[in-house]
Amino acid sequence: VQLQASGGGLVQAGDSLSLSCTASGRTFSEYTVGWFRQAPGKEREFVAAISWNGANTYYADSVKERFAVSRDNAKNTVYLQMNSLKPEDTAIYHCAATRFNFLATSKEYNYWGQGTEVTVSS
Repeated sequence: VQLQASGGGLVQAGDSLSLSCTASGRTFSEYTVGWFRQAPGKEREFVAAISWNGANTYYADSVKERFAVSRDNAKNTVYLQMNSLKPEDTAIYHCAATRFNFLATSKEYNYWGQGTEVTVSS
């Protein structure tokens, strides 16, 4: 599975942004997909994950109630809708895929895509 994240940009605090993760491969619908981010000088952190069929989602506490993950397997795409953005959301966002369930840790993700940069100004 090859993944590519897109949709990043420069926004102001309080704005919304939607990221997409597009995958190649016929078996994409069998994978849990997660979003991770890495801010400058910080370690990569988990953001959100969605199960293979979209029935289950899981979020980091820092983004709950603000971010929503969804997927369209017919389009081989997973989305991350980010609302009420804060400066601390500034990071490079990556999507990744795993055959483990939606509670998988980052070490259990086998496939990683190039990131997309999100910058939130105050």
